[in-house]
Amino acid sequence: MKLEQIDILAFGAHADDVEIGMAGSIYKWASEGKKIVICDLTEAELSSNGTVEKRHAEAKEAAQRLHVHERINLHFPDRGLFMKEEYIKRIAGVIRRYKPIVVFAPFWEDRHPDHGNCAALVKEAFFSAGIQKYEADGQSVHKARQLLYYFINSQPRPDVAVDISLFIEEKLFALRAYESQFMKGPNGVETVLTNGYLERIEARERLYGLETGVAFAEGFKTDRPLLVNNNIFGEGL
Repeated sequence: MKLEQIDILAFGAHADDVEIGMAGSIYKWASEGKKIVICDLTEAELSSNGTVEKRHAEAKEAAQRLHVHERINLHFPDRGLFMKEEYIKRIAGVIRRYKPIVVFAPFWEDRHPDHGNCAALVKEAFFSAGIQKYEADGQSVHKARQLLYYFINSQPRPDVAVDISLFIEEKLFALRAYESQFMKGPNGVETVLTNGYLERIEARERLYGLETGVAFAEGFKTDRPLLVNNNIFGEGL
């Protein structure tokens, strides 16, 4: 079945990664009519809190709150995101299937190894998906325009920032869908996520907003130049 080309394909190692890094931008772009797909690589089965079933329900709810077109999961093993050809082929197949204009992945420098490994896998797949003779799930070749990296636990100086001043509440609303991760329940354990994590994310976006002259902004890194006379969708600024 041939799918209509989407605008954005955002990869995360675990459900909630994409929301932590770019939920405000996703909501903003979705409200402008952009088609967005989120692809989680694992089921986060090793998370300290919650269950696989709970995380699936939370991820579905968060996607609905952000008006995401579709959310999928590749069921790779949690803490097993190593550089394997089968993983690269699967991710390249997703890129070819949805044919996004822009691809997003976690920033490669992060305290959680899965986030950096996710970035490396997506970077390999991003390139391979555009090679004519590369075999990946039988889909036709696709070269996305840009690969950008969002931030999870790190706070580097961004190369690109998106104004989310009108959407910070929508971002926090989407993150609060992950009750098992950010709100310690009676049977839960304390983690870095249950101790003011959402407040730190809000403060980070406020800082990026201060640096760019707006109230709140989300930052992104690139590994190649981004043309200043076009935005990431190829439309004039």
